[in-house]
Amino acid sequence: MEAVNLLSSNRYTEKQIGYLFISVLVNSNSELIRLINNAIKNDLASRNPTFMGLALHCIANVGSREMAEAFAGEIPKILVAGDTMDSVKQSAALCLLRLYRTSPDFVPMGDWTSRVVHLLNDQHLGVVTAATSLITTLAQKNPEEFKTSVSLAVSRLSRIVTSASTDLQDYTYYFVPAPWLSVKLLRLLQCYPPPEDAAVRGRLTECLETILNKAQEPPKSKKVQHSNAKNAVLFEAISLIIHHDSEPNLLVRACNQLGQFLQHRETNLRYLALESMCTLASSEFSHEAVKTHIETVINALKTERDVSVRQRAVDLLYAMCDRSNAQQIVAEMLNYLETADYSIREEIVLKVAILAEKYAVDYTWYVDTILNLIRIAGDYVSEEVWYRVIQIVINRDDVQGYAAKTVFEALQAPACHENLVKVGGYILGEFGNLIAGDPRSSPLIQFNLLHSKFHLCSVPTRALLLSTYIKFVNLFPEIKTTIQDVLRSDSQLKNADVELQQRAVEYLRLSTIASTDILATVLEEMPPFPERESSILAKLKKKKGPGTVTDLEEIKKERNSDVNGGTESTPVNASTVSTPSPSADLLGLGAAPLTSSAPPPSSTGSLLVDVFSDSASVVAPLAPGSEDNFARFVCKNNGVLFENQLLQIGLKSEFRQNLGRMFIFYGNKTSTQFLNFTPTLICSDELQSSLNLQTKPVDPTVDGGAQVQQVVNIECISDFMEAPILNIQFRYGGTFQNISVKLPITLNKFFQPTEMASQDFFQRWKQLSNPQQEMQNIFKAKHPMDTEITKAKIIGFGSALLEEVDPNPANFVGAGIIHTKTTQIGCLLRLEPNLQAQMYRLTLRTSKETVSQRLCELLSEQF
Repeated sequence: MEAVNLLSSNRYTEKQIGYLFISVLVNSNSELIRLINNAIKNDLASRNPTFMGLALHCIANVGSREMAEAFAGEIPKILVAGDTMDSVKQSAALCLLRLYRTSPDFVPMGDWTSRVVHLLNDQHLGVVTAATSLITTLAQKNPEEFKTSVSLAVSRLSRIVTSASTDLQDYTYYFVPAPWLSVKLLRLLQCYPPPEDAAVRGRLTECLETILNKAQEPPKSKKVQHSNAKNAVLFEAISLIIHHDSEPNLLVRACNQLGQFLQHRETNLRYLALESMCTLASSEFSHEAVKTHIETVINALKTERDVSVRQRAVDLLYAMCDRSNAQQIVAEMLNYLETADYSIREEIVLKVAILAEKYAVDYTWYVDTILNLIRIAGDYVSEEVWYRVIQIVINRDDVQGYAAKTVFEALQAPACHENLVKVGGYILGEFGNLIAGDPRSSPLIQFNLLHSKFHLCSVPTRALLLSTYIKFVNLFPEIKTTIQDVLRSDSQLKNADVELQQRAVEYLRLSTIASTDILATVLEEMPPFPERESSILAKLKKKKGPGTVTDLEEIKKERNSDVNGGTESTPVNASTVSTPSPSADLLGLGAAPLTSSAPPPSSTGSLLVDVFSDSASVVAPLAPGSEDNFARFVCKNNGVLFENQLLQIGLKSEFRQNLGRMFIFYGNKTSTQFLNFTPTLICSDELQSSLNLQTKPVDPTVDGGAQVQQVVNIECISDFMEAPILNIQFRYGGTFQNISVKLPITLNKFFQPTEMASQDFFQRWKQLSNPQQEMQNIFKAKHPMDTEITKAKIIGFGSALLEEVDPNPANFVGAGIIHTKTTQIGCLLRLEPNLQAQMYRLTLRTSKETVSQRLCELLSEQF
């Protein structure tokens, strides 16, 4: 209370002590808060700059929601008033920034926003500095409101950069004019794409060139503060150049400037240079320039004292790797791995495995590299790495014999890492026959070699080896008895581990009673794995977090991913159930028909109307939330479409070319029967001519807790805009229920993905340049802008995701063909995210205007 009394004093010292006490010690929910707020209000209204300053400091220090609620409307007025003193403007800008960070909902955007932007022109550099911090934070959330700040920031930056250190007396720090303000202005410009106005863009380019030129000048002072201030501006300018990614000349110059820092004696500078170059490596304009520094980076890997700098060097080598230098970089990484710090070994192993796979022109090199990896750092080779080797060897006929020969030789070392035994066991079990002709690797020698490692391995590896042995029984009948003796031994049949015991018993029985034909069928070679995202890449992304360099990789996504467009890695074991081949009948058209229990509802209608029937002539309006649920199904095929207390409707659907089949599951969530249960599909006249739907009726009674299934066969005749309505009517406990939902049969379901090279894509893009063929939509992101989720959604939408086609790696491009009965329509799409503005621009080009329009409409809703 004493402190609150001091606030009403007219003496500066007393008021200052009162405010200081309140800032530090008053709890935001104190009952005195109303009195304090009154005192602050009086001081803000007093127009005495000293008292206003104290009040603003107090608001910013407490920064509670109550303070925000009370003053967030007042402070902008003080900030933009013509008669406010500079020192108060500074405090007001920073106070508003503090309130916006804690309670953005209380800071209303309004007329004041355009006037705040003009503070960038203020005479007083302190006001400009405070205003820039405020505008940058506001612009990240409301880019449109503050768009005008770009040209003002550029002209202000230009004036600072071109001024001499004597011009801005009070704001020159160790011969560098206004370094903090320069950094803040450069950061503000990173909220926006390159300026559209050519004059502004030219002026900004000049500024950035001047900053790069100044970095080359001899230092004006030997003090560390001078170089720190100069480099702070330089690194922020390079960040802006990378962000815009549009000026090849600047990008290459930035790269060369960073290259000089790679050998700087200051450790922090070397670290920052490596970090920025990682980002530069992903730009098509500067990738080649980054590659010229490969020797320096390899040298850093060998000689750096600081582990964090070495880790950045590994990141940069990974980012600069391409077909031309992959073998050199992988060899250097393997070399370094022998002496690398334990903390980063696993990450290097993952990176080597990814690069070896990605740039393997010759897959024998890939096999050698991975086996070398297991030899050098076996403990750090995760399951994913050796799973991936097996997937690749099984999918490539040309490397299977070489892989078998190489693992056979590697297993002859007296001490083998267990991961090598796993790879060896699996590959010899599948492809040992390819090297069995050589007397040095005869079937018996292969078996004895593997069995000599058996007792040294863990249970999962032993289980895998037992599966290899039974495969050998099929491949090499001549050693069948030797293997049966091993399976029959007490150590197997009476093994304490239930998994090993069960395998031994079952495999022994299988080898004894099955005819050779059955044995050959059960133990045939593994079928090729479906193409999916590399599980190693997924693991590296998880380890490094989203938005890292690895997101730029062009690893193919699995086309048939799970319902949400996610991907999964399949652990491979020799006894894995074989995956169905991709050519298996997707639509299950050979499936047994469902029993039809009631005639389909007649579309003509009966003349004699049954007065007591439930078939209401009125179809219920769409159930609440139906539109949202419908949108969720645009990029996926399975899930729950509708649910209330009584009924759950689930969907599972498959599409191929212009045909589809949908399974609708109706679940009764109650314990009471549904009677007269009648689901009906309703299509408008226009939709009926484009979409042919055939359904089988379902049983009119659904027991409590039961689920019934209905099959819908779908044929797309021509492109269509709307979706059918599913209307369900039934009686529950004497009351009549009538529910309607939109059924997610959309045009994109009839997409066939099309892979194409960059050149073909742009050629086709130019061909579709009529205004009617293009549809574009610019919209605000409704969900977090996550690269992986975006990729999954584009693939789930049905088009192929084309990697390394767009010059800007942050953009996504896709291609596919919409199949209808009457025609095929080629579609190209491009999605450009703007992370700073939290906006997307989606462009669709197809040979038909209505198709472009519909696809653009559907896909825009997903982000």
